[in-house]
Amino acid sequence: MRGLTAPAAWLGWAGAAAALALGWVLYGWPGVVLALTVTVFWLLLQFSRALRVMRMAAGRPVGHVDSALMLHTRLHAGLPLAQIIKLTRSLGAQCADTPETFVWRDAAGDALRAEMQAGRLLRWTLQRAVNTEQGPKSPQAPQAPQAPQAPQAPQGQQQAPAPESPA
Repeated sequence: MRGLTAPAAWLGWAGAAAALALGWVLYGWPGVVLALTVTVFWLLLQFSRALRVMRMAAGRPVGHVDSALMLHTRLHAGLPLAQIIKLTRSLGAQCADTPETFVWRDAAGDALRAEMQAGRLLRWTLQRAVNTEQGPKSPQAPQAPQAPQAPQAPQGQQQAPAPESPA
């Protein structure tokens, strides 16, 4: 999978090599040591960030998210998988290898399906849960009051017709 991450990796290593060469040209061995120190520090920062994301996701069930709808609103194309894991605070349940597809579900049954390519979000879909209950989930809106009806006459008796109002 050489997709989007390969150029970024080559760019990082090319920057480290350029820093080493520049350090040698400007300051000799102390410049090389400084460039090497800065490069190692940068790599440790990247490693620390990845570990922090994995530690945060380790305590949660795989494929669970608090709200699939809220996650759906925060996604955009090209988002790295590490950022998605940071948003969901859990690892996604992998359901396909090509393309890499992960699913997160919430307590209501909604599911978010994300397709990744080279570690970045390619496309995503939200699948809403089917409501099996009778009626809507939310309370019904109040209905308009009905017009009062005339009292019913007991059986066997005729009721006089109501007078018509002038219109």
